[in-house]
Parts: sequence; structure tokens; C-alpha cells
Amino acid sequence: MNIKQFINQKAPQLAYYLKGFWEQRIPYRELDLYFWDTLEEWHQHAVRPDYPYTQKERVFWHVLHQMHFWPEDTLSNDRHLKDELSVCLQFLEDEGYYCPLDCIGIRP
Repeated sequence: MNIKQFINQKAPQLAYYLKGFWEQRIPYRELDLYFWDTLEEWHQHAVRPDYPYTQKERVFWHVLHQMHFWPEDTLSNDRHLKDELSVCLQFLEDEGYYCPLDCIGIRP
């Protein structure tokens, strides 16, 4: 599986888990497990450090980092953060019309 395939497979899952958490269908613990499972899968792929990023990949890593960085209470209650991440999720799900410019995620 190449990077593009990995991101295309994982992006909808990321959106599903984060939206499910916001809708109180998925507990925070499951969100955290998804984060660690994704990193474990990522590290199974040999990626050259000079391989170029796509906009979708940058947004994906940004959302994944934000999801893990913020504590549960902030992630579920901070309206500004939820709005920012919602725009990112729309882009990841191919529903957004533009790439959020303030999302500069990097590979782990």
C-alpha cells in the first residue's frame, strides 16, 4: 500500500471516529485506540523522507495530531476547535470545496 492509498483508506475512518466521539457514539478511549492503531499501521510502511505530501495527507496528519493533543474535555466542548476540525473533516471526506490553509500536518 502506498501513501496515497493509506491516507485514502484512513481519512474516512478518522472522520467516522471523531464525529462519532462528538455525537457521543464512540467513547474517548476508542478514539485514542484508533490513533495508536493508525500510527502502528503507518510505521509498517517504508516511506522515503523526500516523498512529497498531498494536501489531503497534510490535513489528515493535522487532524490526527489535534485529536490526540487535546484532552477529552477540550476536544468535545471547545466550539472553535470543533469548527476548525469539522472543516478539515469535510475536506478529508471530499465534501469540502477548499483545503484548509492552516492545516500543516507532518508525518510521524
